[in-house]
Amino acid sequence: MPHGPEDYDASVIEGRPANVAAQFLDRVRRSGSREAYRYPDPAASGGWSSLTWDEVGERVRHYAAGLLELGLEREQRVGIASATRYEWILADLAVMCAGGATTTVYPSTRADDTGYILADSECRFVFVEDDDQLAKLVEQRAELPKLEKVVTFTGSGDGDWVIGLDDLAALGEKRLADQPEEIDTIAGEIPSDALATLVYTSGTTGRPKGVRLRHDSWVYEGVVIQAYGFLTEDDLQYLWLPMSHVFGKVLLCSQLACGFPTAVDGRVDKIIDNLAVVRPTFMGAAPRIFEKAYGRITTMTEAEGGLKKAIFDRAFAVGLDVDARRREGRSVPPLLAAQHALFDRLVFAKVRERFGGRVRFFISGSAALNRDVALWFNAAGIVILEGYGLTETSAGAFVNHPDKNKFGTVGPVFPGEEVRIAEDGEVLLKGPNIMDGYHRLPEETASALVDGWLHTGDIGELDDDGYLRITDRKKDLFKTSGGKYVAPSAIESRFKAVCPYVSNFLVIGNERNYCIALVALDPEAIAEWAERNGVSGDYTAIVTSPKCREMVQGYVDELNSGLNRWETVKKFEILEHDLTIESGELTPSLKVKRKVVETNNADRIDALYG
Repeated sequence: MPHGPEDYDASVIEGRPANVAAQFLDRVRRSGSREAYRYPDPAASGGWSSLTWDEVGERVRHYAAGLLELGLEREQRVGIASATRYEWILADLAVMCAGGATTTVYPSTRADDTGYILADSECRFVFVEDDDQLAKLVEQRAELPKLEKVVTFTGSGDGDWVIGLDDLAALGEKRLADQPEEIDTIAGEIPSDALATLVYTSGTTGRPKGVRLRHDSWVYEGVVIQAYGFLTEDDLQYLWLPMSHVFGKVLLCSQLACGFPTAVDGRVDKIIDNLAVVRPTFMGAAPRIFEKAYGRITTMTEAEGGLKKAIFDRAFAVGLDVDARRREGRSVPPLLAAQHALFDRLVFAKVRERFGGRVRFFISGSAALNRDVALWFNAAGIVILEGYGLTETSAGAFVNHPDKNKFGTVGPVFPGEEVRIAEDGEVLLKGPNIMDGYHRLPEETASALVDGWLHTGDIGELDDDGYLRITDRKKDLFKTSGGKYVAPSAIESRFKAVCPYVSNFLVIGNERNYCIALVALDPEAIAEWAERNGVSGDYTAIVTSPKCREMVQGYVDELNSGLNRWETVKKFEILEHDLTIESGELTPSLKVKRKVVETNNADRIDALYG
């Protein structure tokens, strides 16, 4: 069993399967009757049903053969427009086994952008979740001359242009009756460098770009986690992340490599409830999920007050002290150890139980996680491993290890990959997980890939152990009119750890003589605050109240006390609405579209500098 990121089974990486189809079929053969997927089912006892690997293998073979019967050829694109659900995964695996390439579409994508993605990728077939997703294709049908057939997971089919999953499976079953070995034959012939996926970046600016990712890139991602040895068949994953995003896809690849079962439910509002029922051993998530959980737990304790709050505060003071001593190799005095054991029973065990009580670690990615939030969870016995990657790196490129987790870093680079820091601080990467390029965009590809090195656009630094710390996005760094550089994301992350009511905090100050901030508050958290503080009305009334502004001002003052003078936030404005994907101010992976937010609030920003 490996004990750190430097200890891994190199033979697993070197002897990896040639493609995702071969990897999947091998997993079916090896794991057979073991549980593969668990999914919500109101009719089932306990509300969840399961599929074994054998059952998944049969369905995927039928769907893959159905696609072949429809006419799918090698590397032709098949779209999937759906929220995360087990059918999404089976459809993707079917595309892989048929030798096609999946084009991912977020379910929140507008009809015109959906049409653009499917047209740009030249999709011949598309899986859709329901009638809402189908309606987008109907609206854009004139723009999709190459789209021949739509397969719906739950919606209504017309038997012609639109068919159901069962219809597709019936086509495949009939085909396999005459050619039972066809899927295995195809899986054995797919080259490792064949196109597997076109993932369209959600795009903080402009039209989304299609990132071309090979079969070998995905296989490599999975076997690296297998080689590290910290996940096995005995683990249980809870998966809610958008499968349209590479973070979700890489967790699927890790499952194929390691063989653990996965409970799938893409409904974000069900995460906490489901964790208590599913009781997983690990989960991947964006930092916002951890920040929100941290804020909710701390504000609830604050509201209870009295003895409960005193015990809670003392527990975390002791927990953070003990945790720091252990990480630094210092001894824990007997009295402190006894206090820690008591608080573990009284406080920390209850925090862990909120997440099911069996979590060995969480994996955080897609944006920077605040170090203080990570330490708070660690003190409660909940390990968060931060990782780093891009769509262009097939998600993972760095990750921390449970036995050597360096807070504030994203871990060391994956074995088999190279990293270097450019003169201007930009992180450059080269390796088997790097994209082939942007689909039909040669100039953008040449700009991003220079002599085989991917220019990530992120600024970072490597410590003596080779652990990477990301300091900011290159394009987000700005310089004040006084000539001082400011890294806004670092300040924004610090504020999220200070203020439990914030949803998003946007620092602005490029070529200005001081920094300002736009503040969006979490609707659920601020409603609870308002009830405790005698503020009535709807969300807008609450966030525009003098009491709310006074509360936020206190947290801004606390933030400023730890910043350099030129970084301090001199003025701020609380927005009357939270940032959302629907408003176009957040990407589907919950990144802030800075230019959109700044454009939407140009008058407010000018007024703050007036």
